[in-house]
Amino acid sequence: MPIDVGDAGFETEVIARSHEVPVLVDFWAPWCGPCRALGPVLEQAEAEGAGRFVLVKVNSDEAQATAARYAIRSIPAVKLFVAGQPVAEFVGAQPLGMVRRFLDQHIPSPADEHAALGRRALEAGDLEAAHAAFEAALVLAPQHPRAHLGLARVALAQGDADAVGRHVDAIDPRSDESEQGEKLRRALVFAQGCAEGGGQAAAQARVDADPKDVDAWYTLGCCHAAAGRWEPAMQALLESIMRKPKHRDAAAHKAMIVAFGVLGHDDPLTDTYQRQLQIYT
Repeated sequence: MPIDVGDAGFETEVIARSHEVPVLVDFWAPWCGPCRALGPVLEQAEAEGAGRFVLVKVNSDEAQATAARYAIRSIPAVKLFVAGQPVAEFVGAQPLGMVRRFLDQHIPSPADEHAALGRRALEAGDLEAAHAAFEAALVLAPQHPRAHLGLARVALAQGDADAVGRHVDAIDPRSDESEQGEKLRRALVFAQGCAEGGGQAAAQARVDADPKDVDAWYTLGCCHAAAGRWEPAMQALLESIMRKPKHRDAAAHKAMIVAFGVLGHDDPLTDTYQRQLQIYT
């Protein structure tokens, strides 16, 4: 249930409390129709959050000093306080879906925190820890898009095509992660190339033993790409092309084209290596 707060209680109920838990402040007035529409939406979001944040209502007609302090000019005005400071806001009556997205963006849920741990573990190359963290996120939120995307990345690094497809399919197509998931699906060619060449360790050993081994460079590039290490992947594939551009029906060249599509045209690596690729083809 929301807490009604005036000028006198704002420091305690909002500023001080926000050091312990995020506080969502709804500036409203009894005469405001949009305020009456938004109120139940915020209360439903608070109930769904189950302690994720505290909802405070401030009557801007009565708490004029607080309203002036935070430059409230139009109501309803909603501000999110964290660690004593307003960190995000929106104005006007909004549907529940928008309020949920606002909260998801600014207040990490336990599932979000597990997914963040998984992402950091994946970046560190710890696939086992990443897998465990992403799975923990799905226990709390079975449709969590970042967790499914993370598990798809783990599966890609492990060469598990079925798992990549399963987790990409589970990502809500309306989410920001959907496009990234489809790119991972296209990147399966790298996992297959890595596995067919004997894996990263074997490819690296072959390159160290014979820097002219174009197959080893190709495999090494595929292994780096499958793990999301795009710059060393591009360099290894380019090493293969530099030595023998048409080797294996220009496999390294085709792999770089796929990589450009996965990275996107705006990625600096795409621009850099497209220009270098033109020199050798």
